[in-house]
Amino acid sequence: MDVTTVNIGFLGFGNMASAIADGWLAAGTMPAERLYACAKHYDALCERTAARGMHACETAEELVDAADIVVIAIKPYLIEGTLPALAPRLAGKVVVSVAAGWASEDYERVIPGVHHISTMPNTPVAVCEGLVALETAHTLTPEEHRLVEALFKPLGTVVEVETRLLSVAGTIGGCTPAFIAMMIEALADAAVKYGIPRATAYKMVSQAVAGTGRLQLATGTHPGAMKDAVCSPGGTTIRGVAELERAGMRSAFIRAIDAIEGK
Repeated sequence: MDVTTVNIGFLGFGNMASAIADGWLAAGTMPAERLYACAKHYDALCERTAARGMHACETAEELVDAADIVVIAIKPYLIEGTLPALAPRLAGKVVVSVAAGWASEDYERVIPGVHHISTMPNTPVAVCEGLVALETAHTLTPEEHRLVEALFKPLGTVVEVETRLLSVAGTIGGCTPAFIAMMIEALADAAVKYGIPRATAYKMVSQAVAGTGRLQLATGTHPGAMKDAVCSPGGTTIRGVAELERAGMRSAFIRAIDAIEGK
């Protein structure tokens, strides 16, 4: 198997699966005719796949038979009741999980002997600006692992994390877009308050956020140093920074992660 010939099937085609498919299509790395999907509501699935030029499968068995790589994108609570019956068909395939909370040892329990890896992507993969965490524990061959990496790299940044860190990696990657979207909305509201049209405000703030992230990734500069670079003594930015510190912005972000991780 390689990127130019592999067929990929999505078992479940919700927001995360469709974001991955959209990213592959946008990157031009996977043609639509090699993408398959199966979901509970077949009529709705047909509409979503037809819009992308993908194949819709009526059953999970049909999907697995058509695919070389099967992406597990169903709700986590459905996995244990779904995969064991598919295990014989999954032999010789690569299983890539995007289901929250399911690590390598969990898949070994329900589909022993099947080659699998657990991943945690986030929705910006749809525009090839995502974050994809790969669990270091997996049962793939070296060739299969290289293939999975090659598939995900065009979708953004790929990192490897130990099993004990997979949950928090998924939380950081998966929840940060919501937190940043709230920040974009709030800063745009402030811009609108002072007269900037809302569409322009969203464009300005979103570009500032995207540019800052890209600058940090490109240079590796410590975020604190990036903040210091625009905080002139007695200037406007440092006054805003001081107000955000008084409001507890940093601790609020940390508490949000604590709330999700149950700590």
